[in-house]
Amino acid sequence: MAFDGLFLSALISEFKETILGGKIAKIIQSEKDELQITVKKEKQQYLLHLSANPSIPLIYLSNKGKTAPLTAPNFCMALRKHIGNGLIQNITQASTALEEEGLERVLLLHISHRDEMGDYGIKYLAVEIMGKYSNIILLKEDFTILDAIKRISSVQSSLREVLPGRSYFIPDQFHKENILRFPLENLSSFLIERMKGTGAEKPESISDALFHSFSGLSPLSARELCEDAEVPFDKDITVLSSSEWENIITKVHALRSKILNGDFSPVILFEETKAFDFSAFHTIQYKGNPRFHEEAFSSPSALIEQYYGGKEKEDRVRQKSIDLKKQCTTLLERVGKKLSLQEKQLKDTEKKESFRVFGELLTTYGYSLQGGEKELLCENYYTGKEERIPLDPNLPPIENAKRYFDKYDKAKRTEKNLTEQLKESRKTLEHLQSILGSLLTAENAGDLDDIRREMGEFGYMKKLSGKKKSSRKEDKSSPRVFRSSDGYLLYVGKNNFQNEEVSFQIADPKDFWFHVKGVAGSHVIAKTEGKTLEELPDRLFEEAAELAAYFSSEKENAKVEVDYTERKNLKKIIGGAPGFVIYHQNYSILVEPKKVLEEL
Repeated sequence: MAFDGLFLSALISEFKETILGGKIAKIIQSEKDELQITVKKEKQQYLLHLSANPSIPLIYLSNKGKTAPLTAPNFCMALRKHIGNGLIQNITQASTALEEEGLERVLLLHISHRDEMGDYGIKYLAVEIMGKYSNIILLKEDFTILDAIKRISSVQSSLREVLPGRSYFIPDQFHKENILRFPLENLSSFLIERMKGTGAEKPESISDALFHSFSGLSPLSARELCEDAEVPFDKDITVLSSSEWENIITKVHALRSKILNGDFSPVILFEETKAFDFSAFHTIQYKGNPRFHEEAFSSPSALIEQYYGGKEKEDRVRQKSIDLKKQCTTLLERVGKKLSLQEKQLKDTEKKESFRVFGELLTTYGYSLQGGEKELLCENYYTGKEERIPLDPNLPPIENAKRYFDKYDKAKRTEKNLTEQLKESRKTLEHLQSILGSLLTAENAGDLDDIRREMGEFGYMKKLSGKKKSSRKEDKSSPRVFRSSDGYLLYVGKNNFQNEEVSFQIADPKDFWFHVKGVAGSHVIAKTEGKTLEELPDRLFEEAAELAAYFSSEKENAKVEVDYTERKNLKKIIGGAPGFVIYHQNYSILVEPKKVLEEL
C-alpha cells in the first residue's frame, strides 16, 4: 500500500493546520506499540493516533478515543515526564541527514517542555512508519535516544541499536537521494550512472529508476510522475530523449512545489468495488479504464480511517488470539491422539468374551489334559465348532482357566473405564472445537477475555487471577444483534459464555433457538414477541438459520442443516461446558451460510 513519504508529507501538512502550536494534554499507551496523544489548541481537542504495529503502522488524527490501561507502561511514563504538557513547536519530515527536511517515512514532533529545573528545552518524538521496522522514539535535543516504544539491541539488528543513550540516526540502507534537495539538472546522468553501478543486466525503466533512487516515492507515485510527464513509465532510461528528461524534471519541480505549498488531494483507488491502494494526489494512470475509479477525501486522516476501517482492530485481535489458537490447536491434537488410542484399546476389549469362553471350556475339558500341552482342541458347546485354546505348558489346566477368567475380568473393567474416558475425551474435543470456532470469529479484546476465562476455568490453561481487570468500552464483549427483514431481533452468541447468555437469559421460552446440526457454532435466538410458529413469517426462520450456518464451523459449505426449536425445549447439560445443551423436539432446515442482514 502507498503509505509512502508523499502521503506522510500530506499528513504533516494536515497536522500543521490542526495541532501545530497545540499543547499536549494527555498521553496514553493503549497497546504495547500504540499511543494516543490528546492535543488542545484554541479550545479544540485533537486525538493523534500513533501506531508502530508491524502489520499496520499508522499515524493520523482520529475522533475515536482510546482507554488507558490501569498501569501506564514505562515508555508512556517517560513520555509524560519529558513531553507531557509540552507545546508542539514544529512538525517536520526527516531525511537521512537529520538537519534537513526530506521525504523519509519519519515524522518528527518538535516539543518544547520545561524540565525539572524549570528550564525550557526541546525534545523530539520520532514516529517511524517503516513496516515491520516501525517505531516511536523519544529523543533529546541533540538526537540522543531517551527511550523507545520498541527497544532494539545489537542482537536484534546489526544496522541500528535503539536503546537509551544511543545516538539516533535513520538507516540509509538503500542510499536513496532526497528528492527535495537533489540538483535536477544532473538527473539523467545520475540515474544512468546509478544503474551502471548496480551491475544490472538490463536497463531500468524510468519509473523503477525513480523509485529506487529517491526516498519518499512508492512504485505508484513514481509511475504517476512518468504519466504526468507523458513519458511511458516502463520506458528504458537509456533511450529517453532530452525532451522527455526535461518533462520529467519539470514534473519533479511541480511535485516539490505541491509538497511545499501543502497542495495535496488524497484519494483511495478502487478496482470495481474493491479498494486496492491510496495516494496523496489524484491519479491519472488509471483514467479511461472503466474498472478503476478513485474517491477523494477532505483530509489524509479521514482517508486512513476509511481505508483501514476495522483492519487495524482486526489485526490487533488476530495478534492477541495467536497464542490462544496455538494452545487450543495443540490441545485438540493431543485430545485427538488420546481419543484414537482409547478407541483402539476399546476395540481390543472386544476379545473379552473369547477369554470367558476359553476359561469355561478349560474348566469343562481340562480333565483330559496330561500336563505340558501347548494347546487344547475341544468342541465349543456354544457354537458346536472345534476350538483351539492356547495353553501355558507350565501351568495345570485349572490355572490356565483362571488366567483366562482374569483376562476376561480385566478386559471388562478396561471396557467400562474406557467407555467413560471416551465419553470425556469426546466431550473435551467438542468443547475445544467450539472454543477454536469462537477464536476464529472474535472481534475485540473482550471476546478474547471471555474465551481465555473459559479455557482457564476448564483447566486448558492457567486460570486468570481473581482481580477484576478494567475493560475498555470499545472492547466490551456482547452478542451480535441483527434485525430480520420483517423486523424481528436476532441474537447471535460469539462464544460459549454468550451462547449461554442468549439462550438462557435473553431468550424467552417461546422464542426460537437455532444451531447447526452436530457441529460447533453460535446459538442464534429469534425473538418472536410471543407469536406462535404459525404466526411467524417463513423468512424469519430462513434468515436466522443462515446466520447460524454462517457463524459455525460449516461456514464454507454450500448447504448446511440447521436445527431449530422453541427455547423452552432446551436443557442444560449437567456438569457440561457453558453453552452446551440437549433437546429432543426440533425442526430442521437446509440453508446456505450467509450474512445478508446488517448488524445493529
